[in-house]
Amino acid sequence: MASRSPGWNRSAMPITSADPATLSRRGFLIGLTWAASYAFTAPAMARETPMRMTCRFAGQAFTVRLNDSPAARDLFALLPLDLRIEDYAHNEKIAYLPRKLTEEGAGPFGDEAAGHVCTYAPWGNLVFFHAPYRYSRGLIRLGRIEGGIAPLPLRGTYPLGLTRIG
Repeated sequence: MASRSPGWNRSAMPITSADPATLSRRGFLIGLTWAASYAFTAPAMARETPMRMTCRFAGQAFTVRLNDSPAARDLFALLPLDLRIEDYAHNEKIAYLPRKLTEEGAGPFGDEAAGHVCTYAPWGNLVFFHAPYRYSRGLIRLGRIEGGIAPLPLRGTYPLGLTRIG
């Protein structure tokens, strides 16, 4: 008589039925795991594509890369915008927004330099620095000009167009 080879015996496996409580608990844990993984990856995915805008005035254009802050996201949500840009002090140009941006997450910062774009919260305007400056209460940094600041030192008031890139 031929011997049977040892191996998997289907009849030896117990037949089980799933308890509804176990299934709902399992479904809950799977859903919770998915939600947690999404919560950690969604912000990272959102930051993979930087917020950038084109600024046009006086027949020239430059690009601003916005930082990942509540105020910068608030500005980006307003685009496109048609504003007026004008001189203010000796080191900046300003443009008034249709409304003030959120002040959430605002606070002092360092490394002030030409090319920074900020909002001045008390007035609700955009500030484009074309020369060195010092932080003052109410300034919220939004981003930095990429490349040159060529049109900013031009004296005068001009129409300003702000549009999203991407």
